[in-house]
Amino acid sequence: MAVRDAAQLGRDAYLPAPPKALAEASGDRLCGAQGCASGWMAPWKNRRRPIFEQEWGCSGRCLASLVKAAVQREIGDSGRAEEGGPHRHRVPLGLVLLAQGWITHPQLQTALEAQRANGRGRIGDWLTQGCGLEEEHITRGLGAQWNCPVLAMDGFSPTAMALVMPKRFVAEFGLVPLRVAGSSLLYLAFADRMNAATALGVEQMSGLQVESGLLTGSQFETARTSILEADAVPVQMTQVSDRDGLTAGIVRALEQRQPLAARLVRVHQYYWLRMWLETGAMSGVAKLPPGPGDMQDYLFVIGQKSGS
Repeated sequence: MAVRDAAQLGRDAYLPAPPKALAEASGDRLCGAQGCASGWMAPWKNRRRPIFEQEWGCSGRCLASLVKAAVQREIGDSGRAEEGGPHRHRVPLGLVLLAQGWITHPQLQTALEAQRANGRGRIGDWLTQGCGLEEEHITRGLGAQWNCPVLAMDGFSPTAMALVMPKRFVAEFGLVPLRVAGSSLLYLAFADRMNAATALGVEQMSGLQVESGLLTGSQFETARTSILEADAVPVQMTQVSDRDGLTAGIVRALEQRQPLAARLVRVHQYYWLRMWLETGAMSGVAKLPPGPGDMQDYLFVIGQKSGS
């Protein structure tokens, strides 16, 4: 069975092969590496894994070629890592709240003076603490500022949502996966600002359309804590020196674990490799695993201390 249709579908159309397709793939495969002179590899019939982005390499060299192309694709997208930065053209939150009639000019002035005097804190926090503004109004103001919806906690399951992404993203990028609607839409909730780069990476890895929105501060912390305490897909952090080291590290992980499906996505400074190790790991919604078993995440960082 040929497994080269990812090229026709495009880079974002990758899906782990369903169990039926895996069963049909028991015969010869067509090597997915460009420039492979082997064609149909009868001597390699027993090499059925690993599968990387719906492609199969007939040898370690061909697998490395597939990975190298994916690494170049992710590194070459240089603008993605900066998408989550501050938006310089947003209307200040204080003016948004003032225009809605939720605060007065004296209240805004008091909050700004307190913020300047202390040299820290967000204006919304000072309005809540010093002026008694309700948390809901702050969140609604942020929603107007970012032109995004304010989300509800209905349907939130930390057990399921902890499997969406590595916990490091939740802790570091200020977001929580909230719920899946209709088996096609994933809601991501942020605390006070959007992070387009992370949302894009999660969308590409999950195979679900991502809708980003905000939660109130207290609801966000509740959801965040619940996810960080839940079981997640095992993750291994790896530091590499350059793109060649990244390619070698990914190839080594693929050869060691022999996944039935794998995908590489860049999220800011992280290169996120997710593996589906057995057929049961593919039985969830889209590409979301039904549980942490038979799954493995790798986070690669180039030229930085990876931490734990």
